[in-house]
Amino acid sequence: MLIVEWAGVIVLVLLLAVGVLVLRRALFIRAGGTIRLSVRTSISVPERGWSNGLGRFVGDDLRWYRIFSFALRPKLTLTRTGLVIVSRRSPAGQEAYSLPADWVILGCARPGRETVEIAMAETTVTGFLSWLESAPPGEVSTRLAAM
Repeated sequence: MLIVEWAGVIVLVLLLAVGVLVLRRALFIRAGGTIRLSVRTSISVPERGWSNGLGRFVGDDLRWYRIFSFALRPKLTLTRTGLVIVSRRSPAGQEAYSLPADWVILGCARPGRETVEIAMAETTVTGFLSWLESAPPGEVSTRLAAM
């Protein structure tokens, strides 16, 4: 009888975990302002270390959440202020296997932090750059460095 109870508990925990993941994804999609986005925070090993996720625009922030995570907080937040695009390229080498062919990789410099690379669909880049270049009234935008 003890085995049956433990099996029931395990099944219940698995169902709750799947339910949380499905609910989390449904909330992101319904809220709008969400894009598919891969991030590589450590650029020490070329062409490796990409993580899939969802990016969500919230005011002056782009919040990135891992797809396979129970965390309710973003893993990475890119603030529009001070963010500069320093490079743009297509996936090459090993990246061609982990990223879709029509995606673009943008190198982003952040003040006081290590450079981060983000990858998104070519069609999404235009919207991202529009968000990045738009500035509050009275502020001059100089966000695109060497594209």
